[in-house]
Amino acid sequence: MSSPVPPRPPHPRPFRRDRHGRGMRGPVAPPQVPLAVTRADAFDDLVRDSAHRLERHWPQLAGVDFAVQEVPRGDGGELDGAEVVPLGRVVPAHGNRPDCVVVYRRPVEIRTKTREERALLVHEVVVEQVAELLGLSPESVDPRYGQD
Repeated sequence: MSSPVPPRPPHPRPFRRDRHGRGMRGPVAPPQVPLAVTRADAFDDLVRDSAHRLERHWPQLAGVDFAVQEVPRGDGGELDGAEVVPLGRVVPAHGNRPDCVVVYRRPVEIRTKTREERALLVHEVVVEQVAELLGLSPESVDPRYGQD
């Protein structure tokens, strides 16, 4: 003769998260705060902020694209024989593509230790490239250039 099977409990097992009486877990961060910002996203934000600062004083920059690349590519003669790795460059308008200021993320990150240093260097690179694009000196593009 077999033993009888115990009846099933009327309700499913309770959730164990509340075993210490503190209630259910809530969200780790509020919805408006990103949980994780990658280094690349943070760097993109620095370039975007720098571009917006300059666009307020130079309205003609509204038609210029600002981009980030990881490293300069060696194809196309950009690094041929160069001893110094560039931090940025200007890509002139071609066809229906507008002028573009490119900042290279990895070379900038290697030269800086803190976020503040990185923000200053990114701004300097953007100012230098915009100055080259406009045919002006960096000091005339941003009077605070080189003072930080």
